[in-house]
Amino acid sequence: MLNFKEPVEFIWDKGNRDKNWIKHKVTDRECEEVFFDEKKKIYKDKIHSVSEERFILLGKTKRERLLFVVFTIRNKKIRIISARDINKKERRIYEKEA
Repeated sequence: MLNFKEPVEFIWDKGNRDKNWIKHKVTDRECEEVFFDEKKKIYKDKIHSVSEERFILLGKTKRERLLFVVFTIRNKKIRIISARDINKKERRIYEKEA
């Protein structure tokens, strides 16, 4: 499993800045916060890892919001691809294993 400890660097370029806010009302800061959730779950996204390796993270923000985050790692930096609230099935996975 990947383990993230501060400081971690994120890539917020023109292509992904505020994208998750527009689509799912998830701020860039919330996306970053879940990486520091001690109970987070990270899985390889085998289906979507075609041109680069992608990962799925289930984690909580500081305000207890549970998020489903897809990300990749580029040059040792995290690039968020998408983020949204988790669904019921994902919530059970997070809570069962947490």
